[in-house]
Amino acid sequence: METFIIAAIIGVIIGIFSGLLGIGGGTLMVPIFRLGFGMSAISSTATSLFTIIPTSLAGLITHVKNKTCIPKVGVLCGLGGACTSPLGVYLASISPSWAIMFAAAAIIGYSSYSMFRKAIRMPKIAPQGESAVTGKDLEKEAEKAARAAQAAQAQAAQAAQAAAVQDEGQTGTTKAAANTTKTASAPKEETFKLSVKKVALCLLIGLIAGLASGYVGVGGGFIMVPLFISLLGIMMRQASGTSLVAVTILAIPGVVEQGLLGHIDYIAGIAMAVGSIPGAVIGASLIRKVPERKLRFVFGAFLLISAVVLLFNELLPLFV
Repeated sequence: METFIIAAIIGVIIGIFSGLLGIGGGTLMVPIFRLGFGMSAISSTATSLFTIIPTSLAGLITHVKNKTCIPKVGVLCGLGGACTSPLGVYLASISPSWAIMFAAAAIIGYSSYSMFRKAIRMPKIAPQGESAVTGKDLEKEAEKAARAAQAAQAQAAQAAQAAAVQDEGQTGTTKAAANTTKTASAPKEETFKLSVKKVALCLLIGLIAGLASGYVGVGGGFIMVPLFISLLGIMMRQASGTSLVAVTILAIPGVVEQGLLGHIDYIAGIAMAVGSIPGAVIGASLIRKVPERKLRFVFGAFLLISAVVLLFNELLPLFV
């Protein structure tokens, strides 16, 4: 019972960070299970993978409701990953503990680097006094924009009256042009089409992510999100949600195999999931209240320290 409560509390904290920063919890859960709970390397990755399914599913539901994902891409990647995640589990089961944790530390270290890079690129938040002035300026700009919009509407009305005087042929041409303009301005997200090449890329991305997910016990979003953007041309705000679709699918075969091998600590895994789901909701609600730039620096430092400690914990016994 004590383990359940502690894991649930840690799950809430992980969920808050996940909701605030839009990251998966695997990079945090693996070192916590290994260093904090004293699990074996394979059990740490297995329990992390088990926990990822309910947490990803909870996030996926939100993305589907908000239409911030492309389900068909996620399903294809998930099916590809489902073929290789059991292979990743098998490779982990025959690998020495230090090899598994070395791979995990490398991924956590990369996540730390990404966190620092994004934080450096983010603009610094202005002091409170400057923010107040900026707010007034924005109000003035909004008033100017409103007056400009009214003037534009008046001009549009005059143009419409002038157009009504023209003959029917000209009017028909004008309507056709208006329809063409309306079609051209439709959201590009809705026109995403899968070609044979894109289908192959989706499957390939899924194969790679599934192998990493099964071996290290992380979701694989760190692989999929940048590849979705660079290779498939998916918008950033849709890439994260699409990766959750894939993760929910590709993790299932790996979890089944880990369960059959007896590597999963179900009590800690369920408790972590129970805590992380509401934690993610809390984190999402705090996005506008917490300075994200500073938070990314702090979290990046925490990930870096975790990666270093994880490495020393595994490699030091090899040389002593």
